[in-house]
Order: sequence, then structure tokens, then C-alpha cells
Amino acid sequence: MDFELSEEHKIFQRTVAQFAQKEIAPIGEEHDIKEKYPRWIYDRAGELGFLGIPYPELYGGTGPDTIALSIFTEETTKADAGIAMGLVVQNTVGTSPVYNFGSEDLKQRYLVPAIKGEYVGSFALTEPNVGSDAASVQATAKEDGDSYILNGAKVFVSNGMTAKFATVAARTDKGKGHQGISLFLVDTESPGFSRKGVKKLGIRAQDIAEFAFEDCRVPKENLMGDKGKAFYHLMATVQDTRIIVGAASVGLAKAAFEKALQYAKDRQQFGQPIGKFQGIQFKLADMAVEIETASLLVFKASWLNDRGVNCTKEASMAKLYGSEMVNKVVYQALQIHGGYGYMREYPLERYFRDARIMEIFEGTSEIQRVIIAKQYGL
Repeated sequence: MDFELSEEHKIFQRTVAQFAQKEIAPIGEEHDIKEKYPRWIYDRAGELGFLGIPYPELYGGTGPDTIALSIFTEETTKADAGIAMGLVVQNTVGTSPVYNFGSEDLKQRYLVPAIKGEYVGSFALTEPNVGSDAASVQATAKEDGDSYILNGAKVFVSNGMTAKFATVAARTDKGKGHQGISLFLVDTESPGFSRKGVKKLGIRAQDIAEFAFEDCRVPKENLMGDKGKAFYHLMATVQDTRIIVGAASVGLAKAAFEKALQYAKDRQQFGQPIGKFQGIQFKLADMAVEIETASLLVFKASWLNDRGVNCTKEASMAKLYGSEMVNKVVYQALQIHGGYGYMREYPLERYFRDARIMEIFEGTSEIQRVIIAKQYGL
């Protein structure tokens, strides 16, 4: 297999890198401190066609192309992880359920404006008592005339505070486990819906919220996919996002590596740059190898996904290795900076905080190991 990027992908990579370094990198620190997402970045990304990478031209998209989406994720995360995550969610779980399972009417009313950057989408699955065990969803949706009445709570909703709409998983039947869970598109202006923002360790610019549904009325036509089959729909969705978390990990790791490499060349101790010391060289060499390995795992999974091949194992490998890799790389990059790495004057402390989430969202490292082991019949 040849995983070299095509000429089209290389051009796309340069275009995204230019956008990310011009529009995102200069404001990353500011919005991390403010803990507020720059809403206008969706408009700008939409104008440039960066919010429809997985979708066909029929809806204003440019794809579908998982390799391009991985490139976009890597380059924007390299500029700033917090801001990048909003754009990544918009390109993936924030909109993909509408495309994959929504009616043509929902696609026209919500997906098309989202691809333009006019609407922001979000995905609400996790609950206060439901995390990795997605089959234990407790939020309920009961039929009432031409509507469903939703009750329950959702947490850790990415893009939650700026979202115009959310894909919400709720139990429509009393069946146990994965039976009886359905997906709904909920407009955030619906009566009975409320939300509040949350404080986080890292990716502080990223917009994450808690949702509450109190007799929230949702039209029946907002049911997405087959009633009671949401669990299967969700499993199809997370495969793509796990690849993308791997790509985000590579982007953040590259940012940390480049800062550490430059610092090692510039910082003088004992009469020479610290990069001349073998102890620092070994750290940088190991970091470079691990970044390259994670990148290859991401692009292999992306390549397979674009060809319609079941890549559950490869997606989980990319996510697992990439997320653990970025934490190791950022740790060593901060160590190379010494005391300065601990100071807010340098971006390493932000990278350090941002990296931690990569091992948690879209399935923890422990869950990825379970998935990989099952692929080998264990």
C-alpha cells in the first residue's frame, strides 16, 4: 500500500495550514484565557469550504474524503487544539448523524446551513451516569401526538453553547441495553431545552456544555434513522471520529515537537545549544519516531475508511496510539523547556493541558484496548 499524499491532498494541506496559521494560531492563547469560542471562525471556515469535507457537493460539501478531514484536523489542531476542536466537531459528529440518518428536509434545514457556517451542530450522548457504556442511556423520549417529549440530561456536549441544533440519543422503548434508543435532531430554541457552559482543564477555548430537557417537545419528523436502532447508528459514527482524534493528536504533538526542537537549538547552556547534548537529542529522536508512527496509523485508517473497508481495529489503533503518544511528546517537550515550559509565557503548559483530553473523549484508552482485543477474537 502506498500512503503518500496525492498532489491534490498536498495542495489542500498547504491551504489549510495557511488558514490555520493565519486565522487560528494568533488567537489560540487569547481564547484559552477567555475560555470563549470565537464564533466567527465557523463563518470563515464555511466561506473557505472547510466545513463540508465529509459531505457531497449536493449539500455544499467537498468530499467525502477521510484523508482530507484528517489533514484538516491535524493542521488546525497544530495551530490551536481548543479552537480546532469546534471545527472538527462541526465536520464530524456535530453534523454526520443528520447526513447519515436525517430526512432530506432536515438536511436542507440544518446540514446545508451548517456546512456554510451559519449553524453550529452538536452531539449529545453522554449523561451524568452514562459514559463508555452508551447502551445505558437514561434520557427518555415519549410519543405525544405528532411529537416526542424529551426528558433527561446530557453532559460534555462539544459545541454545546453555540449550537443551533443537537443530535440527541434518548430511550424510546423500555428495552434493556442497546435496544430502544433513538436519535433526534433537537433545535436548541425548542421550549423545555436549557444549557450551561462548563469549566475545563484543557482545550479551554472549545465550547462544551451541559444540556437539560424538561418536557422538551420535538416534532416526530426530527427522529433520525430507525426508531430504537440508535445504538447501531452511533457505532457507525464513532469509527470516523476515532480516526480524527488520532489526527488531532498528531497535530498537537507536531506543534510541541517543533517548539522543543527550536528551543533546543536556541537555548545555550555550558557553552553550547542544549540540542548538542545527547540526552536532549534522544528525547527529540524518540518524539519524532512516535509522531511519524501515529501519523501512519491515522492515514492507513483514513485510506481504508475512504475505500469502504471496515476499519474498526485500525481506527481504534490510531486513536489509542495517537492519544497516548501526544501526552508523552508534550511531556518531553515541556521537560526540554525546563522552567520556561512551566510558565504561561510559553505555549507548552497549554499544550500539556490540551493533550490530556485526547485519551478520554471518543472512547477512553481502556475502551480502545477492549475494541482492539475483540477484533482478534478475544
